[in-house]
Amino acid sequence: MEVPPSNIKAAFWMTGSLAAIILMAVSGREASKELNVFQIMEMRSLIGLAMLYPLIRSSGGIRAMRTSRIWQHLGRNTAHYAGQFAWLMALSMIPLAQLIAIEFTTPAWTAIMAVAFLGERLNIWRMLTIALGIIGVIIIVRPGIGTIEIGQLIVLGAAFTFGISFTMVKSLTRTESVVKIIFWMLVIQSGIGLLPALHSWQWPSLHVMPWVIIIAFTGTFSHFCMAKALLYADATVVIPMDFLRVPLTAIVGWLVYSEHIDIYTAIGAALILSGNLLNLKNRKS
Repeated sequence: MEVPPSNIKAAFWMTGSLAAIILMAVSGREASKELNVFQIMEMRSLIGLAMLYPLIRSSGGIRAMRTSRIWQHLGRNTAHYAGQFAWLMALSMIPLAQLIAIEFTTPAWTAIMAVAFLGERLNIWRMLTIALGIIGVIIIVRPGIGTIEIGQLIVLGAAFTFGISFTMVKSLTRTESVVKIIFWMLVIQSGIGLLPALHSWQWPSLHVMPWVIIIAFTGTFSHFCMAKALLYADATVVIPMDFLRVPLTAIVGWLVYSEHIDIYTAIGAALILSGNLLNLKNRKS
């Protein structure tokens, strides 16, 4: 399934993915105050499947969701489920901005895997984008100040599994539609988490239920947007755009949770933005 490459279209879909993931982070923090992570993820998959149904129907219905690459879907979603579980777990253990920043070792893992397994190339602009992004994240986080917390290690593990997941999504987009990729994500992940969720199940209160619904929507359609972006550009182009989530999350943390934004965050954000703009400017749109 070949489509003409377009960095502009990839950037458009990544904007939707960024907005959804940031909103999911806030919703996940609020929902985890009451519900177990397994239950949050199970409800997210089941509600998300219902939300996706109109797109499934418009794509030919359930029969059109048949796939010859079920093992690739299973591998991708096992990795992603592990990463998402770790991400939600760490959400209540360390500050929001710190969690997102540490997660941004994901582009490095993704770039390495895309080069090793998908045959993509790391040209000078992609390397510069990744380098500026990593430097920007380091400036924002300033590692080495204080002790390493268990939540930080959990997020690092999540970043590695996200790298596996993103690389496998890029591979799947070569033969599978975006709707089919998301369909199998929701089906497989609901199956993986069913028994753990039932074991810790409690009915959500009226206060937390809206947050769960938002998680289901953003969790589903952030991946839809990400898959669409990967359809129009290489993983080593798309994933560095996600660096913008660091400064954007810092702003949300300041507005919602009164987290302080200092000069280091501003400098890091500027480097991240510069790297992404250079990458987009020096490729064909």
